[in-house]
Amino acid sequence: MKIRTFDLQTLPRDILTGVVIAFVSIPISMGYASVAGLPVIFGLYGSLAPILLFGLITSSPRFVFGVDAAPAALVGGLIASLGIVRESEEAVAVIPLLTFMVAIWLFLFFLVQADRILKYISQSVMGGFITGIGLVIISMQIPKLFGGTAGSGELPELFLHIVEEARAAFNLPSLMLGLGTIAVLLISKKKLSGIPIQIAVMFAGMGLTYFAGIDRRFGIATLPAVQAGLPPVIMPRFDLLGSCFSDLLVPSLTIALVIFSETLLATTNIGLKYGDRIRPRREILAYAAGNLAASLAGCLPVNGSVSRTGIADQYGVKSQAMSVTASVTMALILLFGTDLIRFLPVPVLTAIVIAALIGTLEFDLARRLGKVDRAEGVIFFAAMLSVLFFGTIYGVIVGVLLSSITFITRQARPATAFLGIIEGDDGFHSLKRIGAAAAPIRNVVIYRFTGALFYATIDQFCADIEAAVEENTKVIIVDSSGIGSVDVTAAERLLVLFEQYRDRGIRFYLAGHAGHVNDELRAFGAGELIRQGAVRSRITLALKASGIRKPYDLDEDKRPPVRRFRKELAEFTWAFGEEAPAMMQAIAHRLAAGIAEKGMPGTEELYLEERRLALGYWSYEDELELLNQLETEIHDLTARGKIVIPEEVRIDEEIKARRKVLRNKIGRLSHDMLQNNEQGREMHE
Repeated sequence: MKIRTFDLQTLPRDILTGVVIAFVSIPISMGYASVAGLPVIFGLYGSLAPILLFGLITSSPRFVFGVDAAPAALVGGLIASLGIVRESEEAVAVIPLLTFMVAIWLFLFFLVQADRILKYISQSVMGGFITGIGLVIISMQIPKLFGGTAGSGELPELFLHIVEEARAAFNLPSLMLGLGTIAVLLISKKKLSGIPIQIAVMFAGMGLTYFAGIDRRFGIATLPAVQAGLPPVIMPRFDLLGSCFSDLLVPSLTIALVIFSETLLATTNIGLKYGDRIRPRREILAYAAGNLAASLAGCLPVNGSVSRTGIADQYGVKSQAMSVTASVTMALILLFGTDLIRFLPVPVLTAIVIAALIGTLEFDLARRLGKVDRAEGVIFFAAMLSVLFFGTIYGVIVGVLLSSITFITRQARPATAFLGIIEGDDGFHSLKRIGAAAAPIRNVVIYRFTGALFYATIDQFCADIEAAVEENTKVIIVDSSGIGSVDVTAAERLLVLFEQYRDRGIRFYLAGHAGHVNDELRAFGAGELIRQGAVRSRITLALKASGIRKPYDLDEDKRPPVRRFRKELAEFTWAFGEEAPAMMQAIAHRLAAGIAEKGMPGTEELYLEERRLALGYWSYEDELELLNQLETEIHDLTARGKIVIPEEVRIDEEIKARRKVLRNKIGRLSHDMLQNNEQGREMHE
């Protein structure tokens, strides 16, 4: 296996980034080790050999691997459900065995090329799952902010534990220190995004203990002292398999799936951002090797760290020299720097963990999903709530089940459209999408169906076509370029449909599909469609076979009365659809504000600014519509005293001059469109 070479030009920056990542990993990895139920030193052990192996194997030049949130939460919840006391000898024995089993699962994923199934895990499921885990860990950690102990279980149990700990061990200075640290971290994340503030916060907390004695004066807990030295090689306790194999089997698979899916998705995303060539199988092997090393160090399972990858990205990392350096730096810290760890206040460490977890919550994703696809938003919250109230395994099960249902539902509701012609254009366009500019060919129904044609979709297919057929319909052409497959039910119905329309004197064609669809039609007993000439490679050939040739006779009576113009005159509407009016108004508002501040630009400068704001989706008709709205905005600014009346008159003259030029250009293309725009201007006035 070829190990990625390092670029000598970027090596100094990558080495510096590795040092930063190592120091950032100190509080984060210790915190997550505590979440999992291990002594904090094992978090540092997990930031040594696993990181080194990952850096040498991975195909990603910039992703960071280590002790992180999701596995920590899963392990912590598991040992609590098994009744294992946190940081006990039993926990220290069982968790490395669990990590070893996770590594075995990941090796199996590598062997069976499991990366191929990743596309079936939706972003909504993963986002809801990770958000639920993040909220669970935050709830577990809250008592440690005010001097209590971490909780376990699901959200109701965690809430009761917070209340009980607040009654029994509430320490106000500890809470103030913890909340203040969270505030500093969250604010600095926005204001000082390029600075690893976690390191500064960690050393500040140590300084408060060492110089101000906050542990003695205010009773604020600090971390226990840890032994210096590199981690010993710890063989997992295989003798425990007889008693706990069944308890660890499914949880280890769940953790492996989370590591595999979350890390590979995140690695792929950052790889796409920079054009890195990511090899999924090699990544899975790197995860397996890293977890095997973690088990031999007595650590919990390790996975990709999105938050630390973001920090590395801010420093412009270019190679995995970063991970190698981070591993070496952690070794030096374990050899010479462990004496300082005992000065770190527990609420500061807890705050660092909570702030990092807040950054993993995917509520912004949920908001975007809800806007675009309500079903995906429901899946997100279903997965999240399942984790919160029933546990992580149930969260995965519920999310995957809902994703499967959504997938099947979408397959059963494919995209469809009826097509027509735009004058001067050779293509076939939706009668609705292209600004209502297309008109149907007289006595012809052209129907586009996109998706698999099978038992769950054939009813809609037949119903849509029948609803469009009129008394004078002579030809039905299905644009089948988007049909990738047919099943036996669909093939039989297509043959019946062809025969029924033939008996009614209507020609029926499938046009544009791939050749293998014809093979399926023959295999399922619908070869008669081919023998009767009812399948064609293009829509135009189907029209010719029906005796319909260019120029096509368009049914102008069925063209909507608004916007009769060529396609290139409606590019903005075509690109942005329903959002176009609001975007047009926003552009007019920004242009008017600029004119009020700087004065009316020249014609060419105005046009270039228009195109820039419209992202290049611009045409004569779009600009004419914008001038109408710009005129309204200018009048409004004048009424509010932002523009003086003499200046308004001059601006109006400039707009009228530009409008005249546009009207001449548009008039040569479409008289109808010009009339419609004039009507639109009158409405603005």
